[in-house]
Amino acid sequence: MKSYEKLLLSNKVWAKNINETNPHYFEVLSKSQSPEFLWIGCADSRVPADQVTDTTAGEIFVHRNVANLVVHTDINLLSVLQYAVEILKVKHILVVGHYECGGIKAAMGNKDLGIINKWLRNIKDVIKKNEKELDKILDEDKKFRRVVELNVTEQVKNLAETSIVQRSWQTSEYPHLHGWVMDLGTGLINDIYDINSVDQIDPIYRYDYS
Repeated sequence: MKSYEKLLLSNKVWAKNINETNPHYFEVLSKSQSPEFLWIGCADSRVPADQVTDTTAGEIFVHRNVANLVVHTDINLLSVLQYAVEILKVKHILVVGHYECGGIKAAMGNKDLGIINKWLRNIKDVIKKNEKELDKILDEDKKFRRVVELNVTEQVKNLAETSIVQRSWQTSEYPHLHGWVMDLGTGLINDIYDINSVDQIDPIYRYDYS
């Protein structure tokens, strides 16, 4: 049996088990979704949103990319964000990075990796922006971990600077923005940063809706 065929077989077993324990599960699931959370995470296969938070289908709306970036020209991300905020009315947006992130590690180096260079440039900008702090960290592993945290913090700020989030703040206290980092060595998620209002961002990035 080929590897992908095992996935299909496992799906059949999973669906059968669900139906046996909860006959109406898929009927309810297929009708609508009303998640409270939008998860913007890394594409890394070791950090599945539902498993690490012990949630079920329908609870978390998910967008993933290399190194959990929020890029203002990324139409894919912005489309997910707009749908989550304006249609699903999520209350919390979670930017979730993780230690030992391959994208972060690559951005800290200088190897030419082809088209992904363009994407990793966003992380290099974070590193450059925090150069003074990072230069004081002599241990490379500690520096690596700190870049992961700084990157998450920067992406939360990028979220707050979008017109989508700020427009929502005009009429609602939501969404709350959270920056989390998962430790693959322990399985635990650290809450490292949050923004809950336009007052927490630099005035130059604030939009005037009056």
